[in-house]
Amino acid sequence: MTTIGGRQGRALALPAVIGHRGAAASAPENTLAGLRMARTLGAAWVEFDVHLSGDGRCILLHDDTIDRTTDGSGTASRMSFAALRAFDAGAWFAPQFASERIPAFEEAIELLGALGVGANVEIKPARGHEAATARATVEMLQRRWPTNLPPPLVSSFAPEALAVAQEVAPEFTRGHLFGRLPANWRQLAERLGCATIHCDQRHLGPAQARAVLDAGFPLLAYTVNDPVRAREILGWGVDAVFSDCPDAVLAELAKAQETLAK
Repeated sequence: MTTIGGRQGRALALPAVIGHRGAAASAPENTLAGLRMARTLGAAWVEFDVHLSGDGRCILLHDDTIDRTTDGSGTASRMSFAALRAFDAGAWFAPQFASERIPAFEEAIELLGALGVGANVEIKPARGHEAATARATVEMLQRRWPTNLPPPLVSSFAPEALAVAQEVAPEFTRGHLFGRLPANWRQLAERLGCATIHCDQRHLGPAQARAVLDAGFPLLAYTVNDPVRAREILGWGVDAVFSDCPDAVLAELAKAQETLAK
């Protein structure tokens, strides 16, 4: 468990395994069913993506379009919330998830409070909507985040989104997302007041991990679905891994602990 600064003096404790887009290997991503599944599989935290509908509602969605994760098609930022809700966001994954809908952000927040699950909220704006998406996301968090949960971690690939989050809600811990870690990663993170670094595990090695950790930044790696790889990465000192199958990774870590205890 990694502890970093949190809002109002509350510590932000990150677990070693965070469910990715809920638990994307076991339930449709970025849905309420996915959040419930993550909790069932043992995840103490989840990660999900926040996008804006055409009428300014915060929704859970990764892609710019709804083509891949619903039975509809179109660009989400050009569609009303009511139109987006008409599509099935679960049947594509498995029949038992039929009638699942694209969630409103506030629905997800309410469910997390009921489940007792923390969250890394990724601001995932459509191009040109970085500032608006960030503002709507953090203002919703300010209004609705449950007091029984640890404060959220807010992250993004988009510097403009992180800058707006810093301005509007400096009380929330921010994480800078990278694919491949650039040479000036620290300058970029510090300029935006980011406290955590998030990297694609495919482009992460032990030397890079050590550089980030030695600089005093918690490091999170995505998306790690091979349990042995997860154990290796965490062995470098990486603070957390995002996984579509948190149950498998947690089981591997538990097995490693048992072996060490013998």
